[in-house]
Amino acid sequence: MEYVLQTSALGKSYRGFKALDNFNISVPKGAIYGIVGKNGAGKTTLLRLICGLQMPTYGTYSLYGINDGSPEIVKARRRMGAVVETPSIYLDMTASDNLKQQCRILGLPDYSCVEELLDLVGLSGTGKKKAKNFSLGMRQRLGIAVALCGDPDFLVLDEPVNGLDPQGIVEIRELILKLNRERDITVLISSHILEEMHKLATHYGFIDGGCMIREISAEELEATCRKCIRADVSDTQATALVLDEMGLEYKILENRQVDIYDAVNMSKLISALSEKGCEVFSVQNHDESLESYFLSLVGTGKGGARR
Repeated sequence: MEYVLQTSALGKSYRGFKALDNFNISVPKGAIYGIVGKNGAGKTTLLRLICGLQMPTYGTYSLYGINDGSPEIVKARRRMGAVVETPSIYLDMTASDNLKQQCRILGLPDYSCVEELLDLVGLSGTGKKKAKNFSLGMRQRLGIAVALCGDPDFLVLDEPVNGLDPQGIVEIRELILKLNRERDITVLISSHILEEMHKLATHYGFIDGGCMIREISAEELEATCRKCIRADVSDTQATALVLDEMGLEYKILENRQVDIYDAVNMSKLISALSEKGCEVFSVQNHDESLESYFLSLVGTGKGGARR
């Protein structure tokens, strides 16, 4: 598999405080990769490091296979676009002038991309309206348009829907999906809004306390969080025997719990278990959400503040 970004034991400390600690991540080419973590988990610190806004204290990272210590890393970063913390826009300029200014900064030969980008992010009709009079969602979309100047194939977005109203959230989501599917742009998103991330991501990295807790694909997560019937029983070994005999798919959990993934006649199951001396204490439908999965990984504690 080809990776756009990889890190190896990456760390960032501030006066002995570890904002990132031995952090490892692998972002596949073509993915929408969601970094999921509570506020202060270290998400923004990671993005600032890979964008070259800060230097790591230890460890390494690579972009398109180029190590951060190589002189070629500057060329690799030219393939990136980023909106970190807040959109980099000039509030006293129009959307068009903002994009033209970015073209000048990047040394692009002309402004041929401006109208196309404005249309892409839904700002082609803003005319002479200055960015200071834009809604928060419009500013966010303008920030993404600025990041797309130079035609990057890797887009880094820091909390892109934070503070937006429902319509703004939908607009940003559709834009990200469009960029990924139609332009084959790999997207790395940091967010603490799990429900929204669930509608976008093809891969997840769960981060807490500056550490990567788990990386998982959307398919693997769906399999983990799939719907089932959860039964509390007195004897999991007897339950496994009965379920095997019935040809049902199941998983034995701790605390004498069993998840059954196939449709099952509960009366027949309880009767068969009773014959083996196994009691069924409770049965309930179970559908683990992304939120509950995340909390099962990191717990509910607040931990130290990290950016």
